[in-house]
Amino acid sequence: MDSQKVDMFIIANSKYFESHQVIQVRDKLLQMDDSKWGIVQTLQFKDPTISLIVSLVAGSLGIDRFLIGDTGLGIGKLLTCGGLGLWAIIDWFLIMEATREKNMDNLQRIL
Repeated sequence: MDSQKVDMFIIANSKYFESHQVIQVRDKLLQMDDSKWGIVQTLQFKDPTISLIVSLVAGSLGIDRFLIGDTGLGIGKLLTCGGLGLWAIIDWFLIMEATREKNMDNLQRIL
C-alpha cells in the first residue's frame, strides 16, 4: 500500500482510535492489499465526542451504548435506568474509549 495514502487516512481518522492504536493501524494498512483500500475508505467510524454528548444527555436510557453497537449493554442500562444512575455516571468516563475500541474492531474485521 502507498504510504502517502495511508498517512492521509491516519491524519483524517486518528481521532476515531486510541493514540497507541494509530501506529498499529498504520502498520496494518501498509501491509494491506490494494484491493481492500476502497472498502477501508468507505468505513464509517463512530465519533467518540458524539458518544460522550449522547451519554451526558441520555446515558441513563442506554442510548449511548445502542449508538456504538453494544445492544446488550444498552438494554441493560435501559431496564435499570442506567444502573440507578451510577452506571450512567461511570459511562461518562468510559464511553469515549469504548467507542474507539469499537472503531478498531470494525477496522480489524476488514483487514
